[in-house]
Amino acid sequence: MSRALPKYNKRRVGLVGGAAAVALTGAVIAGTALAGESPGGGADADARTLAGPGTISCPDVTPQLPDVPASARAEVDRNLGDLDRQIAEANRRLVDTVGQGGPNFVQNAILGPLEDKRVAAINRIATAIGRTAERPAGLDALAPCSLDAAGGAAEQEGAGGEEAAPPPAGEAGQGTEAGAGEDTGAGTISCPDVTPQLPDVPASARAEVDRNLGDLDRQIAEANRRLVDTVGQGGPNFVQNAILGPLEDKRVAAINRIATAIGRTAERPAGLDSLAACTLTK
Repeated sequence: MSRALPKYNKRRVGLVGGAAAVALTGAVIAGTALAGESPGGGADADARTLAGPGTISCPDVTPQLPDVPASARAEVDRNLGDLDRQIAEANRRLVDTVGQGGPNFVQNAILGPLEDKRVAAINRIATAIGRTAERPAGLDALAPCSLDAAGGAAEQEGAGGEEAAPPPAGEAGQGTEAGAGEDTGAGTISCPDVTPQLPDVPASARAEVDRNLGDLDRQIAEANRRLVDTVGQGGPNFVQNAILGPLEDKRVAAINRIATAIGRTAERPAGLDSLAACTLTK
């Protein structure tokens, strides 16, 4: 049984007659039966729908939060709601893409992108709290989700080691990420360079900023590798939904960490999020 903080109601999606449904803001995913929905809950633990391909389950962020300052309440609630919607959308995609791709499709196209989105939302929650109170640490550990039920767990387990391979390009410490990646015939992902847009970095923030600039390099290298590994998978929007979209979410989180590190001892740089979106060139 998950714990819950005051003023947050945990949202659960029930199962009826084996039909799958997740409803958030009135959107029905699949199936015809729905039970246990609590509108306005703002927590994401076990937001699930049981469909043939399985069920996505994510850790509950709400019980791990400290007391939320009144000034941050609306932003925190909004992002907790985003976490709910992200799980609902992932479960809907799980149903809609049954039979697509190879053995690692669910990990690459659904669970991986979901984790990226959760990292970004959780980071926004921590930032909102940190403006007027101590910023909560370690919440990123709650971002990964799992696939339960027959037919899905094997896919997730089979994908476990694939993303851990060292990136072939864009290693940490190169200091620039624009245009990182190899020309493989599948295209090349190009992203705006963050480094030239940064103000003078305080010495106290240098290590953290460099680490996150390295993360930006690795993210592009990983996205280019996935671009090659998934050639021919999915529909016409596969690259945007499974590669470019998740890459942007990862970049938003890394860029936000850079801005936060600088802002601890100097003026926080504004507008860096506009550098998060990347493009595919042939």
